[in-house]
Formats: sequence, structure tokens, C-alpha cells
Amino acid sequence: MGVMVASTEAVDDTWRRFRAGMRNRSYLALLMSVLAVASMLMYVEKILVPYQQADALAKQMPRGNLSDLYPRWLGAKELLLSGKDPYSNAVKTQIQAGYYGRPLDAHRPNDPKDQQAFAYPVYVVFLLAPTVKFPFEWVRSAAVWLFVALTAASVLLWLRALGWKIAWKFKLVWIVLTLGSFPAIQGLKLQQLTLLVAALLAGAMSAMAGEHLFLAGVLLALATIKPHLAVILAVVLSVWTLGNLRERQKFLWGFGFALFILIAGGEILLPGWISKFRVATEEYWRYTGGGQSVLSIEIGSTWGRVASGILIVLLLYFAWRLRRIAIPSVEFGWLLAVTIATTLMVIPMYAPYNRLLLLPALMMILRALPKLREAGIVARVLVMLTGLSVLWPWIAAVALLLGLLILPASAVENLWAVPLWTNFAIPTVILGLLLVCRKSIMEA
Repeated sequence: MGVMVASTEAVDDTWRRFRAGMRNRSYLALLMSVLAVASMLMYVEKILVPYQQADALAKQMPRGNLSDLYPRWLGAKELLLSGKDPYSNAVKTQIQAGYYGRPLDAHRPNDPKDQQAFAYPVYVVFLLAPTVKFPFEWVRSAAVWLFVALTAASVLLWLRALGWKIAWKFKLVWIVLTLGSFPAIQGLKLQQLTLLVAALLAGAMSAMAGEHLFLAGVLLALATIKPHLAVILAVVLSVWTLGNLRERQKFLWGFGFALFILIAGGEILLPGWISKFRVATEEYWRYTGGGQSVLSIEIGSTWGRVASGILIVLLLYFAWRLRRIAIPSVEFGWLLAVTIATTLMVIPMYAPYNRLLLLPALMMILRALPKLREAGIVARVLVMLTGLSVLWPWIAAVALLLGLLILPASAVENLWAVPLWTNFAIPTVILGLLLVCRKSIMEA
């Protein structure tokens, strides 16, 4: 009996030590995440913004109000309250005057190339309609706090979509690190609608995990205010519904119904808007010098298009092979992560704020870390490269802030791009890890 009591006490003691260790780990992780956030915020305010201000002053170039929301808001306001075409040159001139302080002048070589035209599907005005009667500064402040809340909520929604249950302290760590990442900070400072789209996608996948398929379709349709971020996912999920059409068709009904309402409502509001939107999009790519994907920048325009085509075909192959998998499941989480990572590799945009969409992929990788450590040298190298590329912006931000203590501010400001060195590497190594280590991730 004494031996049994001693054995029970030893087990209890071991359990108490384990729980204490986990608590210490969670508190340490939370502390480190707060420090990381502080370093990134200080880097932006003390190094990046001063550099941009000095550069704009030297070139006599207007910086503008730096709100990506403003052109969409003003376009919505002019359409809904005055009946003006938001794609017209007249409204574009109004937008420039409000954004830059004056219309852009093609004869001034240092004027910004970005015309800040209304280059969204017209149905974005339905989402902005409640704001058009308020002053923009009020709308701008409200949008920042709304996007903070949506970004934090998206972390919880992605966890639910993936079926990953973790302690609330680690959820808090995920939220803090997400809000304190450069993509989130950039998106918040610009009031970028990508943050809204990211939350809508997370909400759609969370609704799908809860078997609210019609709602998932509606939320995904709303996310098409940025079509390039939602279309590939919509195609993959449509293929997935074919695996059990009788039970999953509600997703297609929700998506199709909501998209029809948005498109038809836009047509009633502004007849012929689709052709206007197409022209505005083409002009946007031309005057921003865009139209290049991550792959095009990494391996050249021609090979980039070839590689993009191969990735999309491969993705559709996986979608067909996995069309019968359930949600939430590890297999579905993997397909979701690969779809989003592929999207960021092939779309003709590479802005850092789009990296917020890689959150479910990072969750899948971290969840599978024990399996990946046992999967061989290639997996371990890919994990190391992924970790380094994701953590690098925070590491570099800390290094630059320390540099401010011993170097002239102007010298440090000239190194502003260092934290962004891994901007193109992040989606590349994440997608590579997901594809190469597919089996290990799915077994986690």
C-alpha cells in the first residue's frame, strides 16, 4: 500500500511539474510576443516612416493621406449620394485631390505613379454604404479599430476552421504576434481592405467547419471584393463540394446566390460596371507597374507564368483527390493552406499585407512540428528556412532599433528594407514545405 501511495504521489508531482512548465512556457511565449510587437511598431514609427518622409521631401513628392480605404470610400460616396461613376476620370481627379492634396501631374517626374483610382468591383460600395455620410477622418479611425478586431478574431476563426484546440494563453500569443507582424501593421496603417477579406475568408472556413455551408458561401462571395484573393479558393472549394454534392451543395447555393446579388445589385446601381471595372484593373496594373507575381519576380516573367500554371494544375489535382475529405480535418487544413499559399505565389501582387492570409498555413506547420522533426533532413531544412523567413522581420527590426543607439538615424533609416528581405521567401518556403512534407503534415 505504501508503495502504491508513493507511486501515486510521484505521478501527481510529475503532472504538477508538467503543468507548471507549460504555464511558464505560455507566459514566456506571451512576453516574447509582446516584445516582438513592440519592436516592429518602433521600427515602423522610428525608421520606416521617417525614411519615407525624408525621401518624399527630397523628391518633392506628395505622400498623400496613405489610406487605401479613401479611394474606395470616396468612390462609394460619389456613387451613392451623387450618382457619379466611381470609375470616371472626374471622380479619379476628386480622389487624387483628397488623397494627395492635389491632382497628379504627368509633367512632374517625381509625382507618384499610383493614380489611386477606384479599381474594385462596384459592389464594394455595399459594404461601405454605412460610412459615406460620415467625415472620412472618423471613418478612418473607426476602420483601424474594426480591422484590429477582425484580425484578432480571424486568428480564432482559423483555429476553429482547422480544428486545432489550444490553450487560451497560446491563442493570445497567436493574436498578439499576428497583430504585431509587419503585414498586419502595414495593413492597419493603410486601412487595407485585405484585412477585411482575410477575416471574411477565415469566417467562411470557420462557418464551413461548423457545417454552416450556406453562410460559408455567402462570406466567400463577399470576399470577392478582392477577386484575386478569393477566386482560386472558391474554385478549390467548388471541386471539394463534388465529393458529397448532396450534403455540400448548400455552399454552392450560398456562394452563387450572394455573388449574383452582388453583381446584379452593382449592375442596377451602375449599368455596365463590369467592363468599367475591367478597364480600371488594366489601367491599375499599367500605372503601378504591377501585374507581376512572386514567381515572376523570382524566376522571370515567362517561367513565372509557366510555373504558375503548373501550380494551379497541381492544386486542382489535389482538390480532386481530396474531394471526399471531411472538415475540420488535417487533410482539409492542408488543402486550405496549400490553396492560399499557391494563391499568393501566382496572383499579380506581392504586397506584404497579403501575407496575413498565410496564417492557417503557419498554424498547420507549427501543429505538425513534432512530425516534421522526424521526417528527415529535407523537412528539417525547410522548417528552419520557414522559421527564419517568418521571424526575420522581427529579428531585423530589433537589430535596427539597437543600431539607432550607436549610429546616426539617417544611416539606420537607409537600411529600412532589411526587415523586408524575406517578403518573397515567406510564401515560397511555406508552399515548398507544405508540398514536400505533405505526408508528415497530414499525419500530425
